[in-house]
Amino acid sequence: MAGFVTAAALVRPSKSLLDLEAGSVVKRMKEKAFARAVSRDDLRRGAEEIGLPLNDHVANVITFMREHVEALGLRGNL
Repeated sequence: MAGFVTAAALVRPSKSLLDLEAGSVVKRMKEKAFARAVSRDDLRRGAEEIGLPLNDHVANVITFMREHVEALGLRGNL
């Protein structure tokens, strides 16, 4: 999920994790051409295995990644 979130952040105009919303990531999951090699079933199953709705899981991943935005190089141009 972290890799998919990173890819979703990098295609934004800001190239930043700071303005990325969970809904945008979930929307990208519906695009077959976006990060084609990533198994959407695996992403959904990961959320199911920890007992969270997909949107909540994505939001948590974004929140945790924001704590390390500088180290991840995902501040972008914000």
